Amino acid sequence: MSDILVFIEHKNCVLNKASIEAIAAAQKIGSDLGLKASAVIFCDKDCPISSEIAAYDLEKVIVARNEKLAQYTPDAYADALSAVIETEDPQYVVMSHTYQVRDFAPKVAARVGREVVGDCIRYRVEGGKLVLTRRIFLGKLDADVSLGGDAPYFVTFQSGAFRSDDAASGTAQSESREVSIGAVRMTSEAAFQEAKASVDLTKSNVIVAIGRGIKSQENIALAEKLADALGGDLAASRPICDSDWLPIDRQIGSSGQTVAPKLYLALGISGAIQHIVGMKNSGTIVAINKDAEAPIFDIADYGIVGDLFEAVPVLIEEVQKAKA
Repeated sequence: MSDILVFIEHKNCVLNKASIEAIAAAQKIGSDLGLKASAVIFCDKDCPISSEIAAYDLEKVIVARNEKLAQYTPDAYADALSAVIETEDPQYVVMSHTYQVRDFAPKVAARVGREVVGDCIRYRVEGGKLVLTRRIFLGKLDADVSLGGDAPYFVTFQSGAFRSDDAASGTAQSESREVSIGAVRMTSEAAFQEAKASVDLTKSNVIVAIGRGIKSQENIALAEKLADALGGDLAASRPICDSDWLPIDRQIGSSGQTVAPKLYLALGISGAIQHIVGMKNSGTIVAINKDAEAPIFDIADYGIVGDLFEAVPVLIEEVQKAKA
């Protein structure tokens, strides 16, 4: 039996960072409701990342095995999760709001007459149950969703809603079990190979992002110098990528990547809602903009109203001094 079941996502036994955020969410929910959290991993054999997950404060780690789980398919994953839910009888199933989860989790919820409350950014407890908050209309409004009916309740949290470094360590028992999987109606083609130049900004701890305020492609070198000094990655708002000043894999926002680094520096970014939804959960946000009324200052922890071409060289110099 598991009070809270956390789905752990991986690709060829390489852990998805968002799953650690899901563990942090489940631990927090468990602490608030007096419940214990367990994790489940799908694999065709004993999965080496089970020991990595067992190093967190969980009741147990379940490795659900079947040869049909060698590669992701929605049919196989839905059957596997349904089987584990049947035996564990959890009150809550907690997952990260990834493409994979969005693909198969609604199928599982529908089988038990439930729905998935997806893309949540936070929660509160009322009457012993969660009230979940999710953003709607491209982040312009927050909607509270109360859970009704009987368990299990399926919840997915947006990337960055919980921080992976908040996941408490511990020692959990691991158990491996075979699960029954029915007919799989589709087969996987060869995995999509990303271009070598592509970058996964979701793994970055420090991001320096540029907007229209950078003025020209030649000026991007200044932001790159700051990113290098901080040991971070360069990113951009959509207008920069639309102008082909940076590749599309550097774009942050509703039509780009959603990130939650420890430090996010916004240089010359006004703060359109489409950009903010992609970085609002960053640990510390520093904004530099000449416009004191720019929306980016509404969510910034620190703001500099001024010319980025004056402020950034000073920042670079001070960072280099601190590292010397």
